[in-house]
Amino acid sequence: MPSTANQSSKRAIVIGGGPAGLMAAEQLLNAGIAVELFDAMPSVGRKFLLAGIGGMNITHSEAFAPFCRRYRERENVLTPMLEQFGAEPLRAWIRELGIETFVGSSGRVFPTEMKAAPLLRAWLTRLKKQGLVIHTRHRWRGWQQNAWLFESPEGSVTVDADVVVLALGGGSWKKLGSDGAWQTLLQQRGVELSPLRPANCGFLCEWSEHLKNHFAGAPIKQVIMKTLKQNGELEQRRGEFVLTEHGIEGSLVYAHAATIRDALEQTGSATIWLDLAPDREAKTIEKTLGASGKKSVSNRLKTQLGLDAGKCALLFEQVDRNRIQDAQYLGQQIKHLPITLHGTTDIDEAISTAGGVKFEAMNEQLMLNAMPGVFCAGEMLDWEAPTGGYLLTACFSTGLRAGLGAVAYLDGRR
Repeated sequence: MPSTANQSSKRAIVIGGGPAGLMAAEQLLNAGIAVELFDAMPSVGRKFLLAGIGGMNITHSEAFAPFCRRYRERENVLTPMLEQFGAEPLRAWIRELGIETFVGSSGRVFPTEMKAAPLLRAWLTRLKKQGLVIHTRHRWRGWQQNAWLFESPEGSVTVDADVVVLALGGGSWKKLGSDGAWQTLLQQRGVELSPLRPANCGFLCEWSEHLKNHFAGAPIKQVIMKTLKQNGELEQRRGEFVLTEHGIEGSLVYAHAATIRDALEQTGSATIWLDLAPDREAKTIEKTLGASGKKSVSNRLKTQLGLDAGKCALLFEQVDRNRIQDAQYLGQQIKHLPITLHGTTDIDEAISTAGGVKFEAMNEQLMLNAMPGVFCAGEMLDWEAPTGGYLLTACFSTGLRAGLGAVAYLDGRR
């Protein structure tokens, strides 16, 4: 890395104060480069803090190869960055901030306090001691001649810099700063982008009024969800999701979200299949349902098969009521219940977005081919992953790569 003496006169700016931007700033500060960070919101790390309200899932303990596969089409390009700063290096880095982590029963990794605020607070304290200058309420608006233009409470501000890292987020949760407005600005400079699309989102289904009124918000636990990928491969995962007034959402849905969304974009609808009783064999279910006795089908589903009210409501929503007494048919539906989805929830409601700056528009250090000296990191890049720590890990790793790339650029290395 360049020395402080060699680089003290160089000036870097980072636009965006989420994990990717802060990680890029850290690499520049470590090299002795003066860094100013600009963020449109009143404080930095807002989406990071919101993600940690229910328990800060920082990364995942999954083995490296399957971990990388979570990034789908971008596995190959992200793997080298994850090798440099993946789950284990990230946990070690957090430990350096004085915060321990642990692996939960699902394999997800959490800080011991389960909150994002202590981690962010310790990190910002260290960065400010290194000289980081933070400008909040400064929204990037483009350029004025060759200077970077910001809108601030005091009016327009222009800034010159030797190197710039953009970490502007995707297009969801606009109220937290990720509004995707940077797309037009970069396109004007010839940067190739993929359209932003919802990822880790909910999906729409035409429920009956009965289900809407009585079961919206009901959790559907311990089921297997199956989807058919574009290559014809059947993908299945076990977990839970939530029925909503207009469809479904939750961690199990997010794990399949990319496949479902791609099918919707191609044909206008998508089908998922549910195994509502994953711990019971189909033959056992059929035998139970076909046994003679005074108990109703609904009663048998609940008392003998263990299906709760939410699962039963979902089952009755989808099955042919004229065949409800057919034990073989009903058993097949319990093990392979089809549900047709017809759309995604609004992009602003998505946890994250797919699309953004194409990796083909950058070099290996994440510098834009069309804008030498300008690097990109985080969710504004064209990749996606399910929840479970994968999103944050890639934000950290791409931030580190962009920051080191900016250091190398200033040091005369391409």
